[in-house]
Amino acid sequence: MESKNPVFSRTRQQSAGWGAPTPTPAQLQNMYETPSYAPPRTMTLDDVVVRGFMTLGMLVVGAAAAWYFKVPTGVAVGSAIVALVLGLIASFKQSVNPALILGYALFEGVFLGAISRVFEAYFPGIVVQAVLGTALAFGAVLTVYALRIVRVTSKLVKYVAAAGIAALGLMVVNLLVGIFNGTGLGLRTDSPIGWVFSIAMILLGCFFLLLDFDAVEQGVRQGAPEKFAWQCAFGLTLTLVWIYLEVLRFISYFTNSD
Repeated sequence: MESKNPVFSRTRQQSAGWGAPTPTPAQLQNMYETPSYAPPRTMTLDDVVVRGFMTLGMLVVGAAAAWYFKVPTGVAVGSAIVALVLGLIASFKQSVNPALILGYALFEGVFLGAISRVFEAYFPGIVVQAVLGTALAFGAVLTVYALRIVRVTSKLVKYVAAAGIAALGLMVVNLLVGIFNGTGLGLRTDSPIGWVFSIAMILLGCFFLLLDFDAVEQGVRQGAPEKFAWQCAFGLTLTLVWIYLEVLRFISYFTNSD
């Protein structure tokens, strides 16, 4: 008669191959060394802040070097062209390559340092004023966005994008006309038209900041990959450069040169 003892039954099952064999020491070591699966980390606000400081830090380094070493005009123009090319690549490809974005910040910084030194030579103290003005604009727009005073909608995005394209088109036309008459359409002259255009450009930059803040919030909310923080940092840097240059120009209209 077959035994019903569970111990004997389990022994027969193991001998028949039903039980898992005991792992060898080598197998145990391999199991221990195999990394466990971890899902890709999503972007956080801290990621954007860190990348933003890195990008702006590279910008400041380039500007400080250009200011200290008094880079010639040719180097400044060449840096501006390189920064423009890298910026267009990063924008149209939505690149998250750190080398590309930090490279843009470095060359843009060299250009900003050179042009800031020229303005400072004609209008002492203007650079500090422009930096403070840019910081105030950043803080004001961040407050407006955080309090939801202005909400970013798809319609607002379309309007801001259209205004940006129109502004760039006007600047190109102004430049081309200026080749023939020296003043262009008057958009970049110390005149009421120039003042109004500079104010419009500063406000447009502030609206682009709103879009940048919204892109960061949407990226965090929707679980964008961690590397997308580089694109957010690039967008913020690009907009801050825009605002700084426009504030610098606007203040120069009302500052007496020595």
